[in-house]
Amino acid sequence: MIDRYSREEMAKIWDLNSKFDYYLKVELAVCDAYAQLGVIPKETACKIREKARFSVERIDEIEREVRHDVIAFLTCVNESLGDLGRYVHVGMTSSDVIDTAFALQIQDSGKIILKDLDIAIETLKKLANANRETLCIGRSHGIHAEVMTFGIKMCSWIDILTRQKGNFIHALEQIRVGQISGPVGTYSNISPQIEKITCNNLGLKPAPISTQIIARDYHAHFMQSLALIASVIEQFATEIRHLQRTEVLELEEGFGKGQKGSSAMPHKKNPVLSENLCGLARVVKANSITALENIPLWHERDISHSSAERIIFPDSLTLVDFMLNRFNSIMENIVIHKDNMLKHTEEFGGIVYSQKVLLSLISKGLSREEAYVIVQRNALNAFQNNGNFKTNLLNDDEVTSRLNNEEINAIFDPQAFLGNINTIYKRILG
Repeated sequence: MIDRYSREEMAKIWDLNSKFDYYLKVELAVCDAYAQLGVIPKETACKIREKARFSVERIDEIEREVRHDVIAFLTCVNESLGDLGRYVHVGMTSSDVIDTAFALQIQDSGKIILKDLDIAIETLKKLANANRETLCIGRSHGIHAEVMTFGIKMCSWIDILTRQKGNFIHALEQIRVGQISGPVGTYSNISPQIEKITCNNLGLKPAPISTQIIARDYHAHFMQSLALIASVIEQFATEIRHLQRTEVLELEEGFGKGQKGSSAMPHKKNPVLSENLCGLARVVKANSITALENIPLWHERDISHSSAERIIFPDSLTLVDFMLNRFNSIMENIVIHKDNMLKHTEEFGGIVYSQKVLLSLISKGLSREEAYVIVQRNALNAFQNNGNFKTNLLNDDEVTSRLNNEEINAIFDPQAFLGNINTIYKRILG
């Protein structure tokens, strides 16, 4: 099932009330830093923390007049503080609040994404372990290649998603930076010590340098990590869609009691959840391009990035959270048609065993070119005439003069393809 609590938690991080609550956390942390350095009395900082309040409605009312959301926020907070308001926002600029609060929102959102990734990876591990010996056909160019197992396919997905988790952790750590550096980042009216203490108390690192804003390559890198997660989910969803096609039907999304697939065709069961994931991935990937466009700003700063970020960050984080939950739900309820998987490995009399026939003939003294011609002739005859590759080999004098019936039959043992899969399992699952 989709984790609705996770979605609600993510949405709450990015709602308007939470945005201003993060702003207030930053302002209060700065006051605490001033108190820690003895610039203001500690009891004053405590009183500010006790009394500081805001309301979104009042902020909106003020903003309609001043046309500046941070000034509107500060004016609203100062109304609750009275004379104590003179200790708030000292030496700071708006972006000190905005970018540092933004970093906190990203960190809290990242914790949800990491939990989602862990759950999805664990589901794939269960499928890998349960299907270690589930024979299926491997495909290249969409065409039958050689025998593998569905468990190996799941190992590949685990490897990919685990790697994206690592990328995400790295990007999340890189963007764990805040700033309290004042106009154009020169600490003209505030001490770097205030920044250091504030960021430390908020669980952030001070940006090595900020030009009134934190450089947007941090944010672009983080958005690329989200786009990568979305892209690999799209990769998995595309595979499910291919394998649910009527003529393949090796996998099938779970189909609930009472569910209907088509308004016109009652027989239909469509991979709608996987299709949905593919569509959402396009949005996240497109948003990552916007993040790249946000890197080149005018001089030390402008605000052309701001309006875009208010859309792409909450949307992308919410979408990736949703996508991971939906993907996990699909995989928890996936229907595996093992009989069809096995049947496809045996089509046309096992033409996918062609390489093993080729190598066996070479081992008997034929050149690779000679052996290839013989094997390809028998394989294509089976494929083009809906025939039987193995039968063709048994009736081909050029084959039987070198391989007896027992040797030919042994070639068509699927277990011969699987002798080294434990090596893969050890690498992926330990």
